[in-house]
Amino acid sequence: MQELSFVKNYKENFSLRTSFNRLAASTFGIQFETWYQHGFWTEKYQPYSYVDNGQVIANVSVNLLTLVINNEEKQAVQIGTVMTHPDYRNQGLARKLMDKVLADFSQVDFIYLFANQTVLDFYPKFGFAPVEEVQFSMDYCHIPAEQLGVRKLDGSKPDDLTFVHTLAAERISGSKHFGTKGSEELLMFYCLMVFNQDLYYLEEEKCLVICQRENTVLHLYDVISEEKVVLKDILRKIADNSITKIILHYHPDDNEVKLDKQPYQSKLFVKNMTGVKLPKEFKHPFTSQA
Repeated sequence: MQELSFVKNYKENFSLRTSFNRLAASTFGIQFETWYQHGFWTEKYQPYSYVDNGQVIANVSVNLLTLVINNEEKQAVQIGTVMTHPDYRNQGLARKLMDKVLADFSQVDFIYLFANQTVLDFYPKFGFAPVEEVQFSMDYCHIPAEQLGVRKLDGSKPDDLTFVHTLAAERISGSKHFGTKGSEELLMFYCLMVFNQDLYYLEEEKCLVICQRENTVLHLYDVISEEKVVLKDILRKIADNSITKIILHYHPDDNEVKLDKQPYQSKLFVKNMTGVKLPKEFKHPFTSQA
């Protein structure tokens, strides 16, 4: 085996991008080409990779975004797409790539990631500590409301994607307590690849709602708007009388509804670079998770 080459931020290199996508597909069952072709792979997403004979064989990706914590903005890096081809494992490649990322982004407030079950002992070696989140939910009793002004969008249609991206780029953080800003590219990945048939625009509230139904449970993944909206009003329009429970996959700000909280083991690992105090209880928004 010849000496490996280190490359980063190579999205415009067709050959390397194709190899990267191939490794991501074989490792996670996902691919990034559609995201790239729609223009949502920007400089905020930077792969750090080792290449052997023109093929990407190990990677650690950087996602640049802003965390909103108690109404203050903090600069953060979220690590994602950590993968190594099976033929190159147990050679310390992921460790070397992590070292490069940590060296390049030593000035941010937070570096964090969501680990998978098989590598929970890997990230503490770099100073990451596990952090427990909370899951918000509520019992729901439907109050009838007119369903007028609810428009279903299609994440496979360019016009609808452009509409969503424009709204997302100007959105306020979903929560002043704990939320994200500047993460619209991550959101668009979900709109393209995960929730493309779960997008609803509420004309009166001027907000986009991402939600899925599971029997009598409604999973609310995000509410995207340029101004504050009232959760109670949204639920009256998107939840019918068969829904008995709402699960929120982000940290809500709305105090007009009673919410239950339960510990949520998301395998979140955080490296606090500047000593910023995290809230005692919070939920990272699902649609900003790399």
